[in-house]
Amino acid sequence: MSALTPWDPFRELDELPNRLATMLGRPPQRQGARTGNEAMTTADWAPMVDISEDENAFLLKLDLPEVPKDAVRVSAENGVLTISGERKLEKEEQGKKFHRIERAYGRFVRSFVLPDNVDPTKVTASMKDGVLEVRLVKAEQAKPKQIEISVN
Repeated sequence: MSALTPWDPFRELDELPNRLATMLGRPPQRQGARTGNEAMTTADWAPMVDISEDENAFLLKLDLPEVPKDAVRVSAENGVLTISGERKLEKEEQGKKFHRIERAYGRFVRSFVLPDNVDPTKVTASMKDGVLEVRLVKAEQAKPKQIEISVN
């Protein structure tokens, strides 16, 4: 399903500091942790996604723990599947003080180019136990017509 995510060499460079941090046993930097002019404007984080395929459909699974269903939007328009939403940061309560916040919070957006063989009218989404599943049903392929050869 390589048609869904085009390769971007600059994204590889953006991910290099997090890869090094992970190798050194440190938590990766949140994407939204930048400040000033470097702050991201469209999304603060990007949930991880698994994409699989069988003969009938593609299946995307995104980990969205503590993101309520009504805070997630899935759309298929102009050949692009877009999944967006927001995980809100817990407010500090009286007597409760945070010592470390490593989980990502804020808005997220993931977009994927739909393969030509996906029927955009049959995209479905469901959420259970913090995992969003988006099913992309493949369009019916025109079967080649068998032509019987007659002998005269």
